[in-house]
Amino acid sequence: MLKIENFSKTYPGGNRAVDHLSLEVRPGDVFGFIGHNGAGKTTTIRAITGVMDFSEGNIWVDGESVRENPLACKRKIAFVPDNPDLYDYLTGIQYLNFVADIFGMDASARESQIRRYAQLFEMTGALGDLVSSYSHGMKQRLALIAAFMHEPRLLVFDEPFVGLDPSAVHTVKQLMQEFCARGAAVFFSTHVLDVAEKLCNRVGIIRAGGLVACGDIEAVKGDQSLEEVFLELQEK
Repeated sequence: MLKIENFSKTYPGGNRAVDHLSLEVRPGDVFGFIGHNGAGKTTTIRAITGVMDFSEGNIWVDGESVRENPLACKRKIAFVPDNPDLYDYLTGIQYLNFVADIFGMDASARESQIRRYAQLFEMTGALGDLVSSYSHGMKQRLALIAAFMHEPRLLVFDEPFVGLDPSAVHTVKQLMQEFCARGAAVFFSTHVLDVAEKLCNRVGIIRAGGLVACGDIEAVKGDQSLEEVFLELQEK
């Protein structure tokens, strides 16, 4: 579903943010991407989603190259950053219809999907309000509705639980598992290691732009907790 091969990114000034990163996310995987701030997580996510260009290595989404066919990849991806930048002067429903237009959803599909996910995220009564009136948590929930409603093949989230209340966190976890049960995949960064340990079947740990551990979660952590493994790898 997602394959990264020898991906590197150097910013102007010579800062090597990611160095020859390779990993694979299979259909059905909930893959946790873990690392300290500045480790290279967001750079990798921006490259996967086509937000940032790159020239070293390659990334494939469901068999399509992000470098060679970025639009085809974007049609298969839903991306929710840690701080969604939405259109403040649209109402919630106008924003969701805008996203539905981009992905070519027909009227009946968008209506049923918007209704379903708005109910799940307790946003039905707020969809007529301007996005500018929303709290951070409400904007996060609107972005999640927009992500789930077009049935992507790959869900990419950057710190998806930040700003969400416990009810919304529970909903996101359930939906992740539902999508993966249907053959989609989830790739998300997180600092919440106990959530990653319970939710993910596979993890990758990145440090200073390089992958220091990757695989099935039981193999990565062994007899330790994920937090213990993470801290040990960061100290080495």
